[in-house]
Amino acid sequence: MQIWRALDDVPADLGRTVVVIGNFDGVHLGHRRVLARARQVADDGVLSLVAVTFDPHPMAVLRPEHAPTSLTTIEVRCELLGESGVDSVLALPFDRDVANWTPEEFIERILVEGLHAQVVVVGANFRFGHRAAGDVATLREEGTRLGFAAEGIPLDGGPQVWSSTYVRTCLAAGDVAGAAEALGRPFAVRGVVVRGDRRGRELGFPTANVPTDKMTAAGLPDGVYAGWLRRLDTGEVYPAAISVGTNPTFDGVRERRVESYVLDRTDLELYDVEVEVSFVERLRGMVAFESVEKLVEQMNDDVRRTRELLGA
Repeated sequence: MQIWRALDDVPADLGRTVVVIGNFDGVHLGHRRVLARARQVADDGVLSLVAVTFDPHPMAVLRPEHAPTSLTTIEVRCELLGESGVDSVLALPFDRDVANWTPEEFIERILVEGLHAQVVVVGANFRFGHRAAGDVATLREEGTRLGFAAEGIPLDGGPQVWSSTYVRTCLAAGDVAGAAEALGRPFAVRGVVVRGDRRGRELGFPTANVPTDKMTAAGLPDGVYAGWLRRLDTGEVYPAAISVGTNPTFDGVRERRVESYVLDRTDLELYDVEVEVSFVERLRGMVAFESVEKLVEQMNDDVRRTRELLGA
C-alpha cells in the first residue's frame, strides 16, 4: 500500500480511481462498511481504491480546545485502512488554508485534478469544505458536472450507530468491551518500552512500561485491565494484566503509564521494543492499598481473573 503525505506526492500518471473520504479515526465497523462498498465498486470497475484522510483532525486546527482525543495515530490509521482493502492513502495535511476551501475547490483540487476520481464513496453524514457546507448531495451535483459518481453509505450499528464518538464514550467509561464491539477488534495503544522503577519486578510481577505521553490513550481511565501485549518486531503475542495510570500505593510516582505484566513470564527483555497493548476487559479502578502485602494479594487476584477472561 502507498501512503502519500501531500497532494504533490500523488503520481502524475495515476489512472481513474475510486475515492473514499473521511477522518477514519479508529477505522471502526461503520467505517469498514463504507470501505467495503468502495472496495466492491473498485473491483467491479477494475480501479484503484484511494482513501483520503486528514492529518491532523480538522477540529485540532479549527477548534483545538474541542478537538477529540485520537483513537489511532496517523500511521496506525493508514495500516488499518490498508487491512480494510485500500490500495493507497492520501493523508492530507489539514491547515487553515485547506479549511477555507469551498466544497467545489476541494472537489476540483483533490478528487478531480489530484486523484482522477471515477466514483466517490463516503458515509451518509459526510460534510466537507468551508464551514462544512458540502455534503453527499454536493458531491453528486458536482460529479454530474465533472464526470464522477458519488455514493453515501449509512453507517452501521445496533441501537447506537458505530462512530468514533461512540468509541471514545465507551473508553471514557472504561468499557473497553463496548469499544471493541464497535471497532471490530480490541482497542489498542502502541509505544516503546522504557525502564521504570522496577518495583513490579521486586514484587514478582515484572512489567513492560510505556509512558502514555508517547502513545494514544484516548481518555482511557486509570485502572487494571485484562488484555494482550504484542511485540511489533517479532509479532509475538502474550496474555497480560495491564495497569493504566500512576501507582498510588507508592509515593513519588507521578508519570501516567501503561504497565503490562505478561502472565507467567519473568524472562522477557522488552526494553526499547515497540509494543502494542490491547484491552479486553476492565477489572477494577486504581486503588491505593494500605500495605504492599494487600497490593500483592490484589495483583494475584487480577492475574487470576485475567487468566480466566483470556482463557490463558
